[in-house]
Amino acid sequence: MSKKRIGILTSGGDCAGLNAAIRAVVLAADNKGWETVGILHSTAGLFEDPPHIRILRADDLDGTILRRGGTLLGTTNKGYPFAYPMPDGTTKDRSQELIDAYHKLGLHALVGIGGDGSFAILRRLAQQGGINLVGIPKTIDNDLGMTESSIGFDTAVTVATEALDRLQPTAASHDRVMILEVMGRDAGHIALATGIAGGADVILIPEIPYSIEGVAKKIKAVKDTGRNFALVVVSEAVKKPTGECLQIEHSGGEKRYGGIGAYLCAQITAATGSETRVTVLGHVQRGGAPTYSDRLIASAFGAKAVELIAAGKFDRLAVWRNREVVDVPIEDAIKSYQAVDVNSSLVHTARTLGISFGDVS
Repeated sequence: MSKKRIGILTSGGDCAGLNAAIRAVVLAADNKGWETVGILHSTAGLFEDPPHIRILRADDLDGTILRRGGTLLGTTNKGYPFAYPMPDGTTKDRSQELIDAYHKLGLHALVGIGGDGSFAILRRLAQQGGINLVGIPKTIDNDLGMTESSIGFDTAVTVATEALDRLQPTAASHDRVMILEVMGRDAGHIALATGIAGGADVILIPEIPYSIEGVAKKIKAVKDTGRNFALVVVSEAVKKPTGECLQIEHSGGEKRYGGIGAYLCAQITAATGSETRVTVLGHVQRGGAPTYSDRLIASAFGAKAVELIAAGKFDRLAVWRNREVVDVPIEDAIKSYQAVDVNSSLVHTARTLGISFGDVS
């Protein structure tokens, strides 16, 4: 095959497993005699003149890189190119700058690693500017459609489960209810998986309405058995029973989910009389070495992305389905948001194990 020059970028929030995917793309491309151009800090690197890039060589990406968390390319989840915020407070459509940078680099194709928000932007750019786009799914929230798992999810759940393992003995030592607040954006996948794997008594997720009375009933039932502690896992996007969304304002006025753990701490204490504490994992779930599973699917996704480019199949996303890597249209993946199915086998498993979702008063 003729020598090609392909670009690769990571977009959106970071997670464990990104470096394994980057490495796989570079190794697979090198085996075909292609050159790989790493675009630094996602689309922000393309706004630079000249574009902020790094040539990625197979010899530079040995086995140590796939053990590292984060992304060697850097990433961003800011700067919407179709309405880019300018210093004077206005917005400007800067999409053509990104398109021009792609062509200026002489790229045959672009491998984007991201979630639904990133792919909505990248796909629009691709359609507007003739960019040959191939995608790799990445999100700890595991809410991207058409794939059973995305890079970062397994590591995030592993970290959260370990946290619950560490909270259990201290809860037992002090006769406490321990609340673990985990990430997940609008989906409860991390909380659900962590709660089952970590032996939680209560799991609260955005998809299932709950009441404080329902949560208190379960905690009291646990205490009635003679056990002196209880474990509660709550997803960051869970609202108050009244429907009020809890958020924390960060620098620049940006608002993100946060505060539900502290709210529940006060409510559970009042309803049960139990001494209650809350731990908020936050970005701890994004960092650290990736699990074997994240390294495995990241490597498989990277290899598949290069195969798609070689076959001339663009606007496609490598996904994990039925224990193998296949590809689907990017459009189908981003339009079929994957929240927790309340009738799924995992929800059924949790209920069968006696775990409460707080929905029975």
